[in-house]
Amino acid sequence: MKKAIILSMLLALVLTGCGVKGSTSAKVLTSDQAKATITDFINNQLLAGAPYKATVNSISEANGLYKMSINVNNQDIDTYMTKDATMFFPQAIDMTKKAAAAATSTADNTNTPTVQSVNNKTAKPSVELFVMSQCPYGTQIEKGIIPVVQTLAKKINFTVKFCDYSMHGPWELTEEMNQYCIQKNQTASYLSYLKCYLASNGDKAGHDSCVAANKINVASLASCVAATDKTFKITADSNDKSTWVGGNYPPVTIFQADNTKYKVQGSPTLVINGETISSARDSASLLATICSAFKTAPAECAAKLDSATPGPGFGTSASASGNSGATCNTPTAQ
Repeated sequence: MKKAIILSMLLALVLTGCGVKGSTSAKVLTSDQAKATITDFINNQLLAGAPYKATVNSISEANGLYKMSINVNNQDIDTYMTKDATMFFPQAIDMTKKAAAAATSTADNTNTPTVQSVNNKTAKPSVELFVMSQCPYGTQIEKGIIPVVQTLAKKINFTVKFCDYSMHGPWELTEEMNQYCIQKNQTASYLSYLKCYLASNGDKAGHDSCVAANKINVASLASCVAATDKTFKITADSNDKSTWVGGNYPPVTIFQADNTKYKVQGSPTLVINGETISSARDSASLLATICSAFKTAPAECAAKLDSATPGPGFGTSASASGNSGATCNTPTAQ
């Protein structure tokens, strides 16, 4: 399980293949040069800010490429790189199975919403979405659910909550406090801020731009973040590695009780009326899933929303592979 999680994180960052930054020559590298190049690329770019490092266990030639067994967080992953270090592929696709893959891709991209019906029906459903602010799969479902929340408006109670650990560096902790405070104290601006932030690069510049665009009260936000940091010991715990989850991930205790209550094991986790629910991450599927939680569904449930799955990570592109079930999983759940 842990191997799939780490591989999915790499895939979210580079998707099908990307240039290995820092390589300026088309010359063929020796195996030792290739090993050094890919180690630097993964640790200083793909995993920058992560609490673990990658090492190359072995390197060999395969089909005109360098095949490398890379250890990330005590898990071995087979990856590939061109011999001139211009392209890195975190996963190979067996073209002999292309017909089956194409059929699966077509099935994944159908316009039929994927729905898990909610058993506990209420007049006004409670929708709680647990994410890590920088998790590519958390941002993916957020992009899909925002149009749903805007469509249903006051017919549901919707809250974004955060997992009780962080995996994506110091900015994730800061941004989660930012979002917690905007949602708490400047609620009317939260969804528009979040939509703006998800369309950005997901960094401080994106945050600052979206704060300005949505007229967020900066002084109020700063005051709330300082108080939140003190109350929940976010910075203090991140500096004290003895508190880290699994010894690798700083804790985030803002929604600790809810994480424990629902046994949240990854980002994203969708909880509707107290049930942990699986749903595709496109808006049409999420609307159908949430609407199944009403005792009597309102007229808004007939709205036609986008059935394209948002791409993981930040930006506005759609996913290349239909419905996704990937998560950034809690390290103690393996």
